[in-house]
Amino acid sequence: MQAAKIEALYTIDQLPEDADMDEIMYRLYVLDKVRKGQEAVEQGNTVTSEELKREIDSW
Repeated sequence: MQAAKIEALYTIDQLPEDADMDEIMYRLYVLDKVRKGQEAVEQGNTVTSEELKREIDSW
């Protein structure tokens, strides 16, 4: 988990000095979602575009 902490600190450090708490939280949220997406791809937890189209059509 140390890598996650380092990434979070780096992300916060890149924000402007006047960034508010909402902006900080949003950036960390996006960082978390990107990391989870990358992990899903590495684990093969993906769907094809055809599967996605079928799912959308079922809505």
